[in-house]
Amino acid sequence: MLIIFMGPPGAGKGTQAERIVSEFGIPHISTGDMFRAAIKEGTPLGLQAKSYMDQGKLVPDEVTIGIVRERLSKPDTKHGALMDGFPRTVAQAEALDRMVEELGMKIDHAINLEVDRDLLLARLTGRRVCKSCGSTYHVEFNPPAKDGICDKCAGELYQRADDTAETVATRLDVYFEQTAPLLEYYNAKGVLRSVNGEAGIDEVYREISGILRGVE
Repeated sequence: MLIIFMGPPGAGKGTQAERIVSEFGIPHISTGDMFRAAIKEGTPLGLQAKSYMDQGKLVPDEVTIGIVRERLSKPDTKHGALMDGFPRTVAQAEALDRMVEELGMKIDHAINLEVDRDLLLARLTGRRVCKSCGSTYHVEFNPPAKDGICDKCAGELYQRADDTAETVATRLDVYFEQTAPLLEYYNAKGVLRSVNGEAGIDEVYREISGILRGVE
């Protein structure tokens, strides 16, 4: 089961991805993880990606797509994968379609978490992250027991630079502008499934799980 997982920053994809991976036994594959793994393994494509990243440049599609192919060719994807952060453009989606066909796979679902923009702003600007263990909290929706202190490791909580109101607004504008054509692409293919990401965590997961089990 190959799933494309979509949703704007702050939609709760990370939380839902953990549960999907645990229940369905498929790997969660994000663009960042793929790049880091390819670089660590020293693959030719990984080294190419590193050269662009070291210069602060975007990694070209042909390199990104090659790294995705390397990742999907690994044994742990034999039952499928949850793709997160790729594809980001229609051109990448078309390349992915060709690639999975060559690998004898197919895209079963493109799941899109829908959340109102104003709610996303509130979610993201209120996020706090632990400097020590990386656990995430929210000043309103998921506060720590003690203000500014991580419940898990007592580490210091901080606001990421990209979680300020101005930065978040820009990130959301870019996301929605880039993603609209991709949603149309997967909708035309009949695999797009939209989920209300504003519901409670358990309710959102029940809806996603129902889609994946074919009991919509």
